Amino acid sequence: MIDILRKRRSIRQYKDAKIEETKVQILKEAALRAPSSRGRNPWRFLFVDNSELIEKLASSKKHGSNFLAAAPLAVVVCGDKDASDVWIEDCSIASIILQLTAQSLDLGSCWIQIRNRMHDQTTSSGDYIKNILNIPDKFRIESIIGIGYPDEKKEGIPNEELQSEKVFDNYFE
Repeated sequence: MIDILRKRRSIRQYKDAKIEETKVQILKEAALRAPSSRGRNPWRFLFVDNSELIEKLASSKKHGSNFLAAAPLAVVVCGDKDASDVWIEDCSIASIILQLTAQSLDLGSCWIQIRNRMHDQTTSSGDYIKNILNIPDKFRIESIIGIGYPDEKKEGIPNEELQSEKVFDNYFE
């Protein structure tokens, strides 16, 4: 696992290559294996590989989502707000598990924050996405994870560049 973490970087450029179905199935399994508080499993995952829908999702917010248009796969992570008071945390955990699993499959990924973001001056990013994908109102959109074969090379962050000053032993100093 540490090797995966050492290599993982946010990838925003993808090759024009479809992800094999076996890898997509592994990503789906990984999402469903994500831990959930009290086993409530409030998350839902929409695996979108339709390029027209991905193009629409790429404009879900003003900044930081345009790169999604080049991704062969977008996973919309949403949660049932009525199923758990910690749906945000559960969906966040599932999102990072998707990213780490993608890395383990030699795929690149990048998280797009949706919750608390705006599509335009009157429509939230979440409502915009719900409308596109027919998501029921009780669900809240946490993130979209763009996934594909990397078309950019980013080295992992060297150990000496980690912010070690943010880790404490026993007491906050």
